[in-house]
Amino acid sequence: MIDTLYGALRRANRIVALVLGLALVLTVLFILTDVILRKMGQGSLGGSDEISGYVMAAVASWGLSFALIERAHVRIDVLRLKLQPMGRMVMDVFAMIVTNAVILLIAFRSWPVLEKTLERGSRANTPLETPLWIPQGIWFSGWLWFAFTATALSLIALSHVISGRQQALDATIGIGSEVEL
Repeated sequence: MIDTLYGALRRANRIVALVLGLALVLTVLFILTDVILRKMGQGSLGGSDEISGYVMAAVASWGLSFALIERAHVRIDVLRLKLQPMGRMVMDVFAMIVTNAVILLIAFRSWPVLEKTLERGSRANTPLETPLWIPQGIWFSGWLWFAFTATALSLIALSHVISGRQQALDATIGIGSEVEL
């Protein structure tokens, strides 16, 4: 069951990553079109700088969970590599739990930003006058997804520890260093 949950989480995050990649490609095409039109003297589509900022915020908050599940976050493994398997396991689980706590705190502290925007009906101070709850809602939901992914990975890791599945733990939250590859 744990392996099924982990597989589903990986698949979901890969779908998220594909959607984010598509959003980035579309944003680049929008910006290129805007630049080309300006160079040709046709005017501007307008809002490319604003929209690209919103897309970058969304990609950052949503993309972090993909990086986490793919073990792409930076970790320094100098000390870890010198430890026995039990010591590496303890460090990996500790790192995952601390990461999870930080992400939960960020997600929790992100809500007031969106809440205030919703209460005030805030709009961007730009020609587009974007209702800010839209980009902030996407940004906040990305933090929630990241918090969910980190919490699920922490629970999966603890399950592997309890069941004594060292290799599964390494494959889930361990690090792939040059020495181990």
